[in-house]
Amino acid sequence: MHLQLRRRLTRRLAGCAAALAAALVTTLTAPAVPAAQAATGTTTTAAAAATAGAGYWHTSGRQILDEAGTPVRIAGINWFGFETSNYVPHGLWSRDYKSMIDQMKSLGYNTIRLPYSDDIFKGTTPTSINTSSGMNADLVGLNSLGVMDKLVNYAGSIGMKVILDRHRPDSGGQSALWYTASVPESTWLANLKTIAARYAGNSAVVGIDLHNEPHDPACWGCGDTSTDWRLAAQRGGEAVLSANSKLLIFVEGVQSFNGSSYWWGGNLQGAGQYPVQLSVPNRVVYSAHDYATSVAQQTWFSDPSFPSNMPGVWDKNWGYLFNQNIAPVWVGEFGTTLQSTTDQAWLKALVQYLRPTATYGADSFQWTFWSWNPNSGDTGGILNDDWTTVNTVKDGYLASVKAPGFGSSGGTGTGDVQAPSVPGGLTVSGTTASSVSLSWTASTDNTAVTGYDVYRNGAKVGSPTGTSYTDSGLSAATAYSYTVRAKDAAGNVSAASAAVTATTATGGTGTGSGCSATISLNDWGSGLTATVTVTNTGTAATKGWQVSWTWPTSLQISGGWGANVTRSGQTVTATSLSYNGALAPAASTSFGVQATRTDASASATATAVCTATS
Repeated sequence: MHLQLRRRLTRRLAGCAAALAAALVTTLTAPAVPAAQAATGTTTTAAAAATAGAGYWHTSGRQILDEAGTPVRIAGINWFGFETSNYVPHGLWSRDYKSMIDQMKSLGYNTIRLPYSDDIFKGTTPTSINTSSGMNADLVGLNSLGVMDKLVNYAGSIGMKVILDRHRPDSGGQSALWYTASVPESTWLANLKTIAARYAGNSAVVGIDLHNEPHDPACWGCGDTSTDWRLAAQRGGEAVLSANSKLLIFVEGVQSFNGSSYWWGGNLQGAGQYPVQLSVPNRVVYSAHDYATSVAQQTWFSDPSFPSNMPGVWDKNWGYLFNQNIAPVWVGEFGTTLQSTTDQAWLKALVQYLRPTATYGADSFQWTFWSWNPNSGDTGGILNDDWTTVNTVKDGYLASVKAPGFGSSGGTGTGDVQAPSVPGGLTVSGTTASSVSLSWTASTDNTAVTGYDVYRNGAKVGSPTGTSYTDSGLSAATAYSYTVRAKDAAGNVSAASAAVTATTATGGTGTGSGCSATISLNDWGSGLTATVTVTNTGTAATKGWQVSWTWPTSLQISGGWGANVTRSGQTVTATSLSYNGALAPAASTSFGVQATRTDASASATATAVCTATS
């Protein structure tokens, strides 16, 4: 059923409060946090000693696991401001940042989602930071990224984790797509790499939310590279992982899918059919946003069965990904002023749907509440308008889904945190009907490389100590994609090598068939043509051939000739046509592919693998 969606109102900051804060910034003093108030809402579970969360995290089915494989639950809070023209989290005009973060932890929140805009990569100067009486003294003179470093390191030092949220292209406002005329996709990708690299080795930062609330005309799975958010998320995820392969990639939904509309960023109906696929396995966490009537009225709130209808609404839009064990689901934003009985019923139902920690532990939905700030115009916050006392009613609704904190992490870092260089020159050195042999050039490291991990189609299949490996037990006439990562004694792992595709030989003996393929490029920057020459290297005539190679998803195929060209993720496959499949020994034929480039850094250089039938 097509839902007549009233778009969620843009959350408006309480302008008068911000203006007053700016005027008083030089005279305010830091109010103390009342001990009783700070403790309100902390559950026994949240206060328990941390037993999980060390190191970087990865996914397994619907769960998030820490470095040791222990399930963890994100139970966190949004603290916004970096994405605004203040270029720093709000409230520092009233409080010291350490006091803020200490209070978050004391209330049972274990993770902070920090929204930012791409403006902060321009060296922006934060405004409205109170530095009187020694408050925020170590933030003096820092730019926005310097302040972010301080917040991240302190949160990590007290056992909290941080998710960085690319909230807006600039401080002017939210955008439907991940790019605008003034902030192109290339800038988005470059900045994702920059911030991922900035916190490489600091496991306080567990992941990056690629873009906040994509909405119409953004689509999911439509194939249009200018609007398909799923394809863009793959490009963004690869950018992050190229700089820090250990980070989680948080991918929000869209507004509409197949005529069905939902909250901005909350519609993940297409993710089951069109999943986000990355070169590093076990990194994708899907993220939904969900709100109540204080943000906008929706048809499901007036349904006669409300709130009993809500689990079905959530199942359809994002819950099925968790219920079917497809991937973890993080409700990155949800909130309300709690002024209406409808909103109160909605929040109670949603918290129950997220699964109480006491019953399900970490086998639950992940979440970060919107927001810590009281100056979110259509939701309010956990803090009251004085930026110190707690809205105990609102905080109390969340008590059952809070979760334990984590051990200290990140900060200044000690020991070896430098990953080896990326293995180069990965090539297919041989194939049989049941095996593929690979070789590559050695990586370097500041101490020593201890070995390599070989991945087939995203799953680790071997860990040789040298620079070659033979993967056996494969199916005949089947294409496989491989990457390699280097590792050192400290456990640091490099980013993945460029992928290669190998196709095993056909079964049987005595066919005398074989072929080779070479790729010649005509590249003009924004696009290219690839001419592929296929040669029969066998002793018998071929009846057909198949050529495959790997291209980054930012090279979008726009046409082809002389072959049936298909694509699955990064693997391009071309199959002979009826008139050019038969080749005598040493005979050649050619076909072509045309592609457009959506990322100027995307390389079209590739090694083609050819398989012949006779």
